[in-house]
Amino acid sequence: MQQQSLVDYRTEPSQYRHWSFEVDGPVARMKLDIAEDGGIRPGYKLKLNSYDLGVDIELHDALNRIRFEHPEVKSVIVTSGKERIFCSGANIFMLGVSSHAWKVNFCKFTNETRNGIEDSSRHDGLKFVAAVNGACAGGGYELALACDEIVLIDDRSSSVSLPEVPLLGVLPGTGGLTRVTDKRHVRHDLADIFCTSVEGVRGQRAVDWRLVDAVAKPAQFAATVEQHAQKLAATSQRPASAKGIALTRIERELGDASLGYRHVAVEIDRAKRSATVTVRAPQGPQPGDIDAIAQAGAAWWPLAMGRELDDAILHLRTNEPDIGTWILRTEGDAAAVLAADQVLLAHRDHWLVRETIGLLRRTLARLDVSSRSLFALIEPGSCFAGVLAELAFCADRAYMLVLPDEPGRQPTLVLDEFNFGLLPLVNDQSRLQRRFYEEAAPLEAARAAVGRALDGDAAQQLGLVTAALDDIDWEDEIRIAIEERAAMSPDALTGLEANLRFAGKENMVTRIFGRLSAWQNWIFNRPNAVGEKGALKLYGTGQKAGFDFNRV
Repeated sequence: MQQQSLVDYRTEPSQYRHWSFEVDGPVARMKLDIAEDGGIRPGYKLKLNSYDLGVDIELHDALNRIRFEHPEVKSVIVTSGKERIFCSGANIFMLGVSSHAWKVNFCKFTNETRNGIEDSSRHDGLKFVAAVNGACAGGGYELALACDEIVLIDDRSSSVSLPEVPLLGVLPGTGGLTRVTDKRHVRHDLADIFCTSVEGVRGQRAVDWRLVDAVAKPAQFAATVEQHAQKLAATSQRPASAKGIALTRIERELGDASLGYRHVAVEIDRAKRSATVTVRAPQGPQPGDIDAIAQAGAAWWPLAMGRELDDAILHLRTNEPDIGTWILRTEGDAAAVLAADQVLLAHRDHWLVRETIGLLRRTLARLDVSSRSLFALIEPGSCFAGVLAELAFCADRAYMLVLPDEPGRQPTLVLDEFNFGLLPLVNDQSRLQRRFYEEAAPLEAARAAVGRALDGDAAQQLGLVTAALDDIDWEDEIRIAIEERAAMSPDALTGLEANLRFAGKENMVTRIFGRLSAWQNWIFNRPNAVGEKGALKLYGTGQKAGFDFNRV
């Protein structure tokens, strides 16, 4: 599938075609009722409540609206609006007509959205129950797996399944296989049977195998789901009587080679296959207490900046696949960034601040897992401080200009508490822990430098930047680095960067992304899946796949 028009990740409930949600006190109910003719691209029908990128864009938006607009919600029931079918997963015909790049971006965004469900449960007290009221297969079961608990209707036909191996010749790769083992601790031999059968598992056996938490007959199903939702809600710290804030539409100006927001700007150089992403510090008076923050609402700098940066990342990933190097810059007053950080830290137990920190955490994590080379440039006028210093630590390389004869223009780097674990990577490490392999001495040295305006020499001595360059070498060194990067194989760079960014410590999410890369970049390109007689190509035609049975 080639690009036909730009994908816009901005939406709102009045524009939804596939999802709806309603709030009843501490419980929200999200209903998936997919419009078959509502695909984000032409050429396929979204049958059997199957989803594509457009469905997940709505899900991502709905989750954020529950987080910010409905703080009274403590648990969310995720269910289907169709009888006897919960969700059959990613639409196979969409995958069959999609380009490789489209599949990669679709699957990555799908995973990030489900990871966000788990992130909100872990950090912010928003709990989830999957009310599986019909057949639940593939990516549909992966959606259920992302929830805290799964209740399956026991109607003698509804089941959960991961049938990709026997049906499509590919892995249940976008999180399903990993969550079955790492999250639900399904015994490996039972998981082997489960993942190689088409019909799936239903009833009490699904509970016994740990594939679901409970089953209920149709007459008791709604009450059982409600009991699980209320039980989870009782564990949540989200406030019962707080007033939410409206997530107003993200405003931007889109040019042929630019993307402009209030706090973020993107300039694209197609000849160099690079994009410069500049994040600006807050300007003017900023809220200092909760009342002022609530009054600012979605315009509050940390929240507005985070939403804009998230939108810019998604736009570049989906709509600019040939732009392989992202150059990260900041602009403005570092003191203003640090002051905003202090407000966040002072009120971090308040629901709105906690949710804003969560949005920043997920946005930076999206940057970490983007298959792009990331270079940070610390120059005069930069404000790589606190929260924005994390951009430098996200980068594969960070270059810092040194101006010993111009102290007034000397760029600096400033650390605060946000650089020591409040915005972790998806592997639960801070970026400084990742940088120093959790070795005590360099981490203690970095912590001792909190609050100091570090020039290039000091930052390099502490290991916080890749290179500190004087103005004589700066332009040539940066030009050569960007040109060399653009000349290398994107495939090799993607593998290199992912391995280096998540070296050492592993967890369920890093294993999901690792498997996702292997699944997409190898299995999805093999003839058994996508050849003329491949299972993925022939799915739905009635023809039998022809496999090359050599184990390679």
